Amino acid sequence: MQCYNFKTEEPFRLPSNPNNMKKNSTGRSSKRMRKGELQDKILAFLEKENRQSFNYKQIAFAIDAQDFRMDVINLLEELAANDVIQEVGLGRYRAPANRGSENVGVFIRRSNGRNAVLIDDEQIMVAERNSMHALNGDKVRVMISAARKGVEPEARVLEILEAKDQVFIGELVVDRNGARMIPDSKFLAADIILNKTRLKGGKSGDKAIARITLWKDEEMCPRGEIVDILGKKGDNNTEMHAILAEFGLPYKYPENVEKAANRIDAGITTEEVAKREDFREITTFTIDPRDAKDFDDALSIRTLANGNYEVGVHIADVTHYVTPGSVIDKEAQARATSVYLVDRTIPMLPEHLSNGICSLRPDEEKLTFSAIFEMDKKANVVHSRIGRTVIKSNRRFTYEEAQERIESGSGDYASEINTLNDLAKQLRQRRYENGALEFDRAEVRFEIDETGKPLKVYFKESKDANKLIEEFMLLANIAVAEKIGKVPQGKKAKTFVYRVHDTPDSEKLANLSSIASRFGFKINAEGRRTEVNKSLNRMLRDVKGRGEETMLSMLAIRSMAKAIYTTDNVGHYGLAVPFYTHFTSPIRRYPDMMVHRLLQRYADGGRSTDRLKLEDQCKHSSDMEQLSANAERASIRYKQVEFMKDRLGEIYDGVISGVTEWGIYVELDENMCEGLVPVRDLADDYYDYDEKNYCLTGRKSHQRYTLGDRVKVQVARADLDKKQLDFTLISDSGNPNKPLKVQNSKHGRNQPRQKGRKKNR
Repeated sequence: MQCYNFKTEEPFRLPSNPNNMKKNSTGRSSKRMRKGELQDKILAFLEKENRQSFNYKQIAFAIDAQDFRMDVINLLEELAANDVIQEVGLGRYRAPANRGSENVGVFIRRSNGRNAVLIDDEQIMVAERNSMHALNGDKVRVMISAARKGVEPEARVLEILEAKDQVFIGELVVDRNGARMIPDSKFLAADIILNKTRLKGGKSGDKAIARITLWKDEEMCPRGEIVDILGKKGDNNTEMHAILAEFGLPYKYPENVEKAANRIDAGITTEEVAKREDFREITTFTIDPRDAKDFDDALSIRTLANGNYEVGVHIADVTHYVTPGSVIDKEAQARATSVYLVDRTIPMLPEHLSNGICSLRPDEEKLTFSAIFEMDKKANVVHSRIGRTVIKSNRRFTYEEAQERIESGSGDYASEINTLNDLAKQLRQRRYENGALEFDRAEVRFEIDETGKPLKVYFKESKDANKLIEEFMLLANIAVAEKIGKVPQGKKAKTFVYRVHDTPDSEKLANLSSIASRFGFKINAEGRRTEVNKSLNRMLRDVKGRGEETMLSMLAIRSMAKAIYTTDNVGHYGLAVPFYTHFTSPIRRYPDMMVHRLLQRYADGGRSTDRLKLEDQCKHSSDMEQLSANAERASIRYKQVEFMKDRLGEIYDGVISGVTEWGIYVELDENMCEGLVPVRDLADDYYDYDEKNYCLTGRKSHQRYTLGDRVKVQVARADLDKKQLDFTLISDSGNPNKPLKVQNSKHGRNQPRQKGRKKNR
């Protein structure tokens, strides 16, 4: 977009000083005011004058609008008729007693111009001319207009109290007229004007990070400075780094932290081993994804003299090497988590630690923190202990290799793996009987070439080998949380880090129950947690393979609260356990490092730690976890769009995965790629959005598009900048849109593709 000055073009925000307007020979303004501008000036004047009353002449003079007295008269009458102002006597006006109220909220800026301020979970519209150029996330003080019949309240920004520190990512445009950056952000529609001599080597077509330094009231576009040049737009590394930067996540490791890590020695001395329980002679192995490098957990198993099994869950002892307050620790705490994008892992810890010293690689002695369980053949835990150990893994298994031993019963360590699998199945069955929730959804993965181009989409399924590892990690996490949180009656538990999952949203659960009943499923939306969850699990099992499976599964997930880290233990609803934490992944999660340190502190007789400080660290970790998940989803969306851009015009079967006022989202059966059918393309009718029932309904035709409906769509557009696919709906039951004419299609056809994946999700 091109930028211009408000004094010479159509204004975007009102000049703050009316005397800046051009004057005629009488000294008065000669430039005709727009209605919105005139209204704002009248209201601002009356509010300022503390409910004194004025006639139209006094008001026109006060706001420098004497040349537009008829406009003032007409507008005053209109405002009084709509109860925006009061007419207290013939021709005399004042602001009403309840004209407006001041409040503080968070500004929401949108590139479509629908700005708002968020106050107590309510969004109130803010016109751009009243925004003071506040940016998304800024804390602002606003004046809210009084509500009146038929008119939504509006807010006007009076002051930006706290400007959120933020950067924008976009494409550089450099020409003879200067330099600017076109942001990718959905929170900023204006280009950012840059100093052509300070581009840090950036050229037209490069992707860059910029910060806004100045945004004058009278200017439509902000001015800014380059923070970093990411590389050529469209290059895979550039785009992945741009996604990380978009969410405020680091995309490169500080050199001083790398150097500090490289100076650390494995340090497995005789003295250190003597302090630990020695598992080096006990059968131990890891089971991880095929492409994993950071092996932070291992399992050991042996049969005891009494016939029971001793199962060890061994976790990399990261905190032995990373000391509190060190540069490595500070960096890990700031990052809080490793980030997993489609084609790479951005580690929380330097690779010398994450893939080297701490990684439980086979045939290498490693220091670990372990949870050891004595279990009978029915998977009952007879005894458990937690402490520091030393191990030596005998074998590194991929999930596929472990699964092959489960299915065939043959191969090295097949007996040990199958024993663990049998115990894990019994643990899992018991969890579900106790009311744990059973969500099972395939994850989309990409096969990519050396340049990052997606060649194939496949699905990551959780089989017995995956579930085996998951079950013993859950067992260890529960045991650790119980060790600290479960104390004798009359005693107080010491401050600890818990992973909690609160109860579901009761309104959403009731709505799910109501919708599920239409399809013949009964969900107990009220009552004991065990009964509620058992009814949910029963519905999730029974709905498999039916047309409403996707809809009801999605609604069940959306009714759940988000799991977070906190010192305030409320239990874990989804797992149906009163004590739960994260202990098993300290290479990739900072809360696990916090847990390791607290365990050792309390084992050594230390006092309870500062709860407020620990809570702040928990909140930061929860926030960073959410940002990481958002970045991962963004990278998946980018690769989905990149994969589908060569398939424009092709037709697919899919399911409606989301319904909004601006359209319906459809997830394709074949590859789980998701795209939007804009409501503007539903040309046969005007569609109303029913938020409660997750559907769009045509006013005339009564054609309904509901979450979970089966549809056929055609790929219409693939926008990599927005990471968005647009579909055209092809339907025999209402929508007259015809298939696109395919021109220069890679496949040269306009036929449905052969479906490759039959499994119900």
